[in-house]
Amino acid sequence: MTSPSSQTSRSLIQSVSAAERLDSRGKPTVQVTLTTEKGRFSSLVPSGASKGDYEAIELRDGDNSRYHGQGVTNAVKNVIDTLGPKLIAKKFCVGTQQREIDDFMCELDGSDDKSALGANAILGISMAVARAGAAAKGVPLYEHLAQVADRNSPYVLPVPFFNVLNGGVHSGNPMAFQEMMVAPVGATSMKEAVRWGSETYQSLKSIITSKFGKSAIGIGDEGGFAPPTSEPHEALDLLIAAIKDAGHEGKIKIGVDPASQEFYEEKSGTYNLGMKWDTAKSLSKEEMRTLYHKLLDKYPIVLLEDPFGQDDWEAWTAFNEECPVELVGDDLLATNIRRIEEAHEKKACNALLLKINQIGSITESIDAAKRAYELGWSVFVSHRSGETTDDFIADLTVALATGHLKSGSPCRGERVAKYNRLMDIEDELEARNIPNKFAGVGFRTAHQA
Repeated sequence: MTSPSSQTSRSLIQSVSAAERLDSRGKPTVQVTLTTEKGRFSSLVPSGASKGDYEAIELRDGDNSRYHGQGVTNAVKNVIDTLGPKLIAKKFCVGTQQREIDDFMCELDGSDDKSALGANAILGISMAVARAGAAAKGVPLYEHLAQVADRNSPYVLPVPFFNVLNGGVHSGNPMAFQEMMVAPVGATSMKEAVRWGSETYQSLKSIITSKFGKSAIGIGDEGGFAPPTSEPHEALDLLIAAIKDAGHEGKIKIGVDPASQEFYEEKSGTYNLGMKWDTAKSLSKEEMRTLYHKLLDKYPIVLLEDPFGQDDWEAWTAFNEECPVELVGDDLLATNIRRIEEAHEKKACNALLLKINQIGSITESIDAAKRAYELGWSVFVSHRSGETTDDFIADLTVALATGHLKSGSPCRGERVAKYNRLMDIEDELEARNIPNKFAGVGFRTAHQA
């Protein structure tokens, strides 16, 4: 990696504009365009469907006469009338002051959760500033972000975890578990991993069609199929069959994200796997632990995300003591250092799910990843169910050497945009003779190289 040039142009912010645009679910989101002497730099902010209580707040209008109350004109207004003018007046250098810019916006907001001005407003600017900063230095975005993060180790291309079966709140099928992912850990390059994922996805499509009929190959929010499976083992059996049919048996592993906060019933302390059935199927936390162990024993699962509710600390801690795979906190942590510290104190998990819109700025996202690394954890970068064609997280994943990310299935433009960008980065690094590697089976510790 190269060091920031001492000759970096001042590249001051000349203008900041924003507009209401649509995400992949057809809901409004914030688009920001920032101008410097180097050009125009834009961003589109993602949004989640399964949101934890500890996420930064995206500002929605609440005006039911527009977009059923989901409009973001107030967040757009905050960019145009408040954040933009104040940033311009401060004469920040986008090439060297990403942290100062993000800190300044957080101070202007003044709340703990960015609810005053909106995390969607702040993040949109933060992303655009990062792109402008890279242009000011004349380097790719991943290189600029690595410098912001003070990383000097070789670049790592991540193992893509493709969400090929959707359930939970991401689909209309009966399955409570939200995501079943295939991870081509045996691949030797990003391009090979994407090919294997695509081949497995197409095999899965054929298997589902044969088993359930053509009407069962409709897709969920993240591009995965949503066949009428009800139980986790039914979905996992489909994955095993697809992996074998595609010719990648033993080379592709599985990741599971139950997103259990969505079916956790806090009053009773139970988990209702029948959340979408006519009758409930409630399991105690002990029964959930038993279920997970049965699945881990039977299937080649290497990653388990949010197996328990966001405040069910007792269950998390007990399971972490005996969990043989990567145990990722999403709703549990919300990309928030305060939650990370609490989870560390309680020994609740061993990995962070990194979502930039959960915390609302790029430097806070980077800080969360760095703290996770300090604790000996791994970091798993993630898209959101309400995504955009913005491929920012691909560069961020490479910059932080996280070793793995999930961006949905190898289907739908807003999902494949990230995978295509990662293949472009791989080609670019090779063309520039810059040291890099594909994370492969070492995805959990790739950042340590």
